[in-house]
Amino acid sequence: MDQEYERRLLKQINHQNLPEGQLAKSGGATCSPLSVKSGDRFIPTRVGSNWCINFHYANENCQSPNQNHRSKDAGSDTGKDTVAYAALLRNELLGAGIESVPDLHTDDRRHTVFSQDTHSLFRYTVHTKRVPFDSGNEVSPYSLSPLSNKSHKLLRSPRKPARKISKIPFKVLDAPELQDDFYLNLVDWSAGNLLSVGLGACVYLWSACTSQVTRLCDLSVDGDSVTSVCWNERGSLVAVGTHKGYVQIWDAAGGRKLTSLEGHSARVGALAWNGEQLSSGSRDRVILQRDVRTPPSAERRLQGHRQEVCGLKWSPDHQHLASGGNDNKLLVWNSSSLLPMQQYSDHLAAVKAIAWSPHQHGLLVSGGGTADRCLRFWNTLTGQPLQSTDTGSQVCNLAWSKHANELVSTHGYSQNQILVWKYPSLNQVAKLTGHSYRVLYLAVSPDGEAIVTGAGDETLRFWNVFSKTRCTKESKSVLNLFTRIR
Repeated sequence: MDQEYERRLLKQINHQNLPEGQLAKSGGATCSPLSVKSGDRFIPTRVGSNWCINFHYANENCQSPNQNHRSKDAGSDTGKDTVAYAALLRNELLGAGIESVPDLHTDDRRHTVFSQDTHSLFRYTVHTKRVPFDSGNEVSPYSLSPLSNKSHKLLRSPRKPARKISKIPFKVLDAPELQDDFYLNLVDWSAGNLLSVGLGACVYLWSACTSQVTRLCDLSVDGDSVTSVCWNERGSLVAVGTHKGYVQIWDAAGGRKLTSLEGHSARVGALAWNGEQLSSGSRDRVILQRDVRTPPSAERRLQGHRQEVCGLKWSPDHQHLASGGNDNKLLVWNSSSLLPMQQYSDHLAAVKAIAWSPHQHGLLVSGGGTADRCLRFWNTLTGQPLQSTDTGSQVCNLAWSKHANELVSTHGYSQNQILVWKYPSLNQVAKLTGHSYRVLYLAVSPDGEAIVTGAGDETLRFWNVFSKTRCTKESKSVLNLFTRIR
């Protein structure tokens, strides 16, 4: 190496390592290699260069919160192409050895791929002999491609189709007199594709096939009003809870009332069918279980809540009933005892939102009110809590997807949004807005693809949020007794 060139190079390196104070004293004449008049080499100074990203696509610390939020919600092809290109650059420039495109919705893998390296991009290394190709190489050693074997595997890795959830409802219906009451359940969707809605003192049926609207009943004659509606599993009968404490059973096809059940002394805000049995929860703090085929005297009284019962759901195997109340308690009952078999007291507000997972046996999720705002997951086989997340607003309703391990939650104060979650990662797949009041009511279509939401703004909005593609991953839980014979 030329001695004059080596002297100027060392002088520049020493100059870059000086503190800022000494740099200011030394003057500007030495800050640029142009000030050296001897020699014919130009050595650029890189004092102001920013090499911290090391050819990463995006350093999350440098992004704004809005950009981070968009990147989490975006499942577009452009976003995936950008991630694939970033992984390809890391393979070729940094030898990262990435063989598959990371999932945008998986935070752990994303952090692994895009985590910062501790070493610099440009550094002095000892030259070692490289193996021309891996032992398991699928690329011919005579290939003219400039890419490495890992990059070839990366480009051949399967790409998941982009998940696109429309943030605009595909249908909006007016629902005058739809009450803005957190403790009521006024919307339900039947297996026959009929939507039942309680509006004031009337129950209306809307056909999703023909868009025809019919009035099923009018309780204003008796000076009563509708506080809850619920279809049976076959979609032939609809139960109607009233403000005076009655539970009426109606034949939807014939439009006639079959029976009226007494027993409650206050409004009935929660209903749940289990075959031919109907469970009803009331403000009188009592849960009544009755078989609609037997005389009304044959009933079971479940007393465990200290305030109004506002949530009821039977498990998919028809063995356990989950109930939530205004006393912040979540209780689990079986069919043989009058006392709750499990009691969960972690919520800090009323528990109305309850949903059993159709994919994992014994998995229950519940949501708390304004003072709690949390989703909590429970293993009812062991009685242990699993995980929880703060949603930031009042949880009004919950529903699982029938085909994938996802769930949707509707919220009230203060954001009035609809959130779609992946389980068990609890990543938000989508956030839907449009209601101007609390999203108090939720029902899932019989095909499991669409949902309908209702709010105090007196509108019903229909959204396509779930995919019909059934999840191919089998639950690996050792507690899932229905997926293994031995």
